Amino acid sequence: MHSIILTVESCLMTHVLLISTYELGHQPFGLASPAAWLRQAGAEVACLDLAVQPLNEALVAQASLIFLYLPMHTATRLAIELIPRLKSLNPRAHYCCYGLYAPANESYLRGLGVDTVLGGEFESGTVALYDFISSSSGQFGHHSQQQPSISLERPQFLVPDRSLLPPLDAYAKLHMPDGSVKQVGYTEASRGCKYRCRHCPIVPVYNGRFRIVQPQIVLADIRQQVASGAQHITFGDPDFLNGPSHAIRIVRALHTEFPHLTYDATIKIEHLLKFDHLLPKLRDTGCLFITSAVEAVDDHILDIMDKGHTRADFLQAATRLRQLGLALNPTFVAFTPWTTASGYLQMLSVLRDLDLVSNMAPIQYAIRLLIPAGSRLLELAEVQNLVAAFDHAALCYPWQHPDPAMDKLYQRIFRLVQQNQSNGESRNVLFSKVWQAVSELVPDSNSSSLNWPLPTRPVPRLSESWY
Repeated sequence: MHSIILTVESCLMTHVLLISTYELGHQPFGLASPAAWLRQAGAEVACLDLAVQPLNEALVAQASLIFLYLPMHTATRLAIELIPRLKSLNPRAHYCCYGLYAPANESYLRGLGVDTVLGGEFESGTVALYDFISSSSGQFGHHSQQQPSISLERPQFLVPDRSLLPPLDAYAKLHMPDGSVKQVGYTEASRGCKYRCRHCPIVPVYNGRFRIVQPQIVLADIRQQVASGAQHITFGDPDFLNGPSHAIRIVRALHTEFPHLTYDATIKIEHLLKFDHLLPKLRDTGCLFITSAVEAVDDHILDIMDKGHTRADFLQAATRLRQLGLALNPTFVAFTPWTTASGYLQMLSVLRDLDLVSNMAPIQYAIRLLIPAGSRLLELAEVQNLVAAFDHAALCYPWQHPDPAMDKLYQRIFRLVQQNQSNGESRNVLFSKVWQAVSELVPDSNSSSLNWPLPTRPVPRLSESWY
C-alpha cells in the first residue's frame, strides 16, 4: 500500500480532493487529467486512489470540494458505499461525481447527497465548478448545479498531472511469455465511440460520438510515464481505431522515440477486419496484444447487442492476428438471457479450436449481462419484458434467465473463477473445470473431445485479476 505524505501546512491548504475507487489496475488517467486542469486554475489539489491507498481522513476533512471518479460499474458501486463515510467526515464540502457512470445514475447519486454530476468531457466542468465554489466567499456547500451534466465539447487537453498519484509500481504489471515482468503505464488517445452497441454503457453518454486527445498531449503523457519507469503502455480508448489515422500517427511517433516500448490497445472485431492493413503497423510499432469485445459466438445474441460482427468475423480476425503474431485478449458477456448451455459449450469449443484458452482471462467465463440506466437494450420489447424495476443499489435492471438451470450454472462458474484466483490455478485447469460444469447440462457433450491435457501457450498478460 502506498500513501501520499503531506505536511500539516499542505493539508490545511488543500482545497480540492480527487478520489478514484477502482480503474482496472491502472494509475487513474481520470484523476491525473482533471488534476492538471484544476492546478492550472489555481486550485490546491490532492488525489487519492483507494484501489492502492487507504482513505486519508485528514484530506477528506480539509477539502472544500470533493470529486469522485466513476469510469465503470465497479468503481461506481464502491463510490456509493464510500459516500456516506465521506459525508460523515466532511458534511460541509461540495461533492461532485464525474465520469461515464455519473450521468446515468444522477438521480440516485443526488439522493446520496452528491451536489454536481459531470459526464463526457468533464475537465472544463471541474474547473468551472471550482471557480464557482471559490467565488462563493467561503460558502462551499450545496449549490445547485451550474454546469451541464453531459458535455461533448472538443477540449484542448492538458498533459495529465501524475505527480499526486502513487508510483507506477503500485499498479498492474505485464507478465511476458519469457517470464520477464514489465512496468505498465496507461493513457487515453480518445474517448467515446463511433458505434452504438445496445449493451454498451458508453452509448448513453456519447451516443455514437468520440473525442480525440491531441497527439502531443498523449505523447507527453507517455513520455512522463516512461521517465517514471513504464516499459509498456495500455491505451485505454474504448476503441483505438475509432480514429485510425490519429492512432497510427501516435504509435509511429511513440516507436520512433521509444523503440523498445511496447503497448496494447482495445479494438473491436469489426475494425480488425476493416483496418486489416493497419495491423502490421501496430505490430511493428510495438503492439503486443489487442483486447477485443467478442461478447458471444452466437449470431443471434450478437444481433441483439448490435455488435456489428458475426461469429465468422471473430474467427477470421482471430486467425489473422495469430498469423501476424499479435495476441488476442478476447472478452465476453458469457451469460445473457439468451445464452443456452449448448451455446456456452460452443463458446468453449471455439476458444479451444482457436487455441485461445491461454488468452482467456478467468473472469470472462463469468461475466453476466448488465443492463444499466439508458441502455439501448431497453429499446427491445423482449428485454422490457425480461427486466424488473431498476435496482439503484445494483445500478442496473435485474433479470433472471428463463431457464433457472442457467442462473445456477452462472453461480457455479463464478465460484470456479473465484477458486481459480485464490488457488493460483492455471487458465487451462479452469477451462477444464468450466467445460465439465457446462457438459453436465448438455446431454450429447463429450469431455474426452478436449484431448486433455490442453497445450500451454504463454501469452503476455496483465497481473490485474480482471484480465
